[in-house]
Amino acid sequence: MSDIDDIIGLTDLEAAIELDKLEKDIAYHNVRYHGDDDPEISDAEFDIMMRRHAGIINAFPNLTTNASNAIGTAVKSGFSKQRHRAPMLSLGNAFNDNDADEFDARIRRFLNLKDKENIAYSVEPKIDGLSINLRYEDGVFTQAVTRGDGTTGEDVTANVSTIKTIPTKLHDAPAIVEVRGEIFINKADFLSLNAKQHAAGEKVFANPRNAAAGSLRQKDASITASRPLKFFGYAAGELSAPVADTHSGYLAQLAVWGFATNSLNKCANSMADALAHYYAINDARSDLDYDIDGVVYKVDRHDWQARLGQVSRAPRWAIAHKFAAEKAETILQGIDIQIGRTGALTPVARLRPVTVGGVVVSNASLYNEDYITEKNMMIGDYVIIQRAGDVIPQVLDVVIEKRPDNAQSFTFPDVCPSCGNPAIRQTDEAIRRCQAALSCPAQAVEQLKHFVSRDALDIDGLGSKLIEELYADNLLKTPADIFALPDKIEILAKRDGWGELSANNMAAAINQRRNIALDRVIYGLGIRQIGQATATLLARHYLSFEALIDAAHQANEPHTNEAPTNEAWNDLIRIDQIGESVASDLIGFFTNPQNLKAVHALLAEITPIPPKAINNDSPISGKTLVFTGTLIQMSRAEAKARAEHLGAKVQGSVSAKTSLVIIGGDAGSKAKKARELGVQILTEDEWLALING
Repeated sequence: MSDIDDIIGLTDLEAAIELDKLEKDIAYHNVRYHGDDDPEISDAEFDIMMRRHAGIINAFPNLTTNASNAIGTAVKSGFSKQRHRAPMLSLGNAFNDNDADEFDARIRRFLNLKDKENIAYSVEPKIDGLSINLRYEDGVFTQAVTRGDGTTGEDVTANVSTIKTIPTKLHDAPAIVEVRGEIFINKADFLSLNAKQHAAGEKVFANPRNAAAGSLRQKDASITASRPLKFFGYAAGELSAPVADTHSGYLAQLAVWGFATNSLNKCANSMADALAHYYAINDARSDLDYDIDGVVYKVDRHDWQARLGQVSRAPRWAIAHKFAAEKAETILQGIDIQIGRTGALTPVARLRPVTVGGVVVSNASLYNEDYITEKNMMIGDYVIIQRAGDVIPQVLDVVIEKRPDNAQSFTFPDVCPSCGNPAIRQTDEAIRRCQAALSCPAQAVEQLKHFVSRDALDIDGLGSKLIEELYADNLLKTPADIFALPDKIEILAKRDGWGELSANNMAAAINQRRNIALDRVIYGLGIRQIGQATATLLARHYLSFEALIDAAHQANEPHTNEAPTNEAWNDLIRIDQIGESVASDLIGFFTNPQNLKAVHALLAEITPIPPKAINNDSPISGKTLVFTGTLIQMSRAEAKARAEHLGAKVQGSVSAKTSLVIIGGDAGSKAKKARELGVQILTEDEWLALING
């Protein structure tokens, strides 16, 4: 079974469970990589984890969240914070030629291009270093800020000023110029630096990327000055005036200003040409004097980049094509069962430790009991592993011819290892699930971890380990209990390693989240299939928790053969990207007495803030739109993105509550229903005139 086949075989619930765990692991390893400069896993392992995440999102769009595109991590103490004028976006990943071709196809669909029209791509090596934003005002270098979390970074101006290859002045430049690129150390300099560190009894660095990051974050700028840091420019931040019509033209201008740009950069006339250059760079990789882990494809035309925009925190117009992951053979020593926050029992292979690409691997994902059966897997088998699909790698196959005589079959448990309650597998699911919900310690703890995670309530200092300890000490059982902790300062202050200052800091962090965005709270509840994007759609549609809960209960009212649905149900599934499966999970959550009790207790402690329209001044702000038929001047995806940017809601079906229906060619039943209901209909030209007027 291929990785893609495995994703396609997941149910919606399985995908939601796996996606949730992936996001926690991604967030953790982002902190280790970007914040601590001390990663636990290799870049290749992290990239394969991101591939699995992206594959699930592509196969299950309703589960799309921002965590898949987590950019770095929050800035740490020691340097002042600086907000980026233009966000420093992350990149999606391609791992093979098919992924790259699909990226090209998505661009064509979005821009509505004809098959014969070529797309020029800038193809650039992806340097393994530390991303930086350099700001110039009236041609003079004024500031350097790290990527940070993509919105706010660390001000490292004094340290970057010591890098001799970065120009201090630009001639014939706009008033504001921000140049983005990578600070790195080449391989020879890295070995020399580590030799000096070892001789001096100082810490040696794990790899050149860590060495570059550690050197740049020195509090003493003279230490940074002594390190052999280099810089490649590759992107623009804020510009007060354009400097080129294409990305390749912008790179040429960087060279004119005196910045180093990579000599392997190339403007390809098609994706086929871009792929050919990818393989040429891959072949030359071992001979380069700096580390790269793939190439980046960028749509060359700036006007097309502007139209494509971004999805979540990644641009639609760029993607990183990573180099292939490595495989290894080892022995399956046992199978452990992990319990997820929605009760899923997930098998994890316990392996004889083996090194794969410089990383010691001792665990691997087995996904579900069917996966074990399909692979004919037995404890004691020799297995082929690859770092794929999760922080813990994937078992690809069993080496049957090496099976030992004492190999033992594995019986999947039918009770929860955490609480002993029945673990039931529904007929249409591959996942076996504990039915105890919040009364199961494993589920309750994982739910609480999710609730305080960065993309939910983002409570600083309330990490996974502390939640486990507070749960074990009966200080924390439900989300509402979190907001009771500030009243227990004396108890918290007496904990090992704590004190009054730590307890007060924790209380302050919790109290800062009493007024929190509605979509964050919806996402934080951990409802099956409700990722960040879906939570945002629900928040925009219902505008309050009370309205959402009321709608769920109304949609759950008994139906008859004559009236198989009601208006509340119809209104819910008309929300774009929300179908019957997601609606059923939402209703199931809010009609569960135990969940409802927990939610009401939480709402007594916090005030969810409804979302604001993105553009209150637009002629479609607050209106409900439906697109139908074939659009000519833009793709459906682009039309929807523009409508939402202008403050409109986009639904998938027409109802009496629909404000406008925009029809393209071959408009069918939706246009007919709009006429029957008296809903205003606009042609594509009329729609464009309206929003551009």
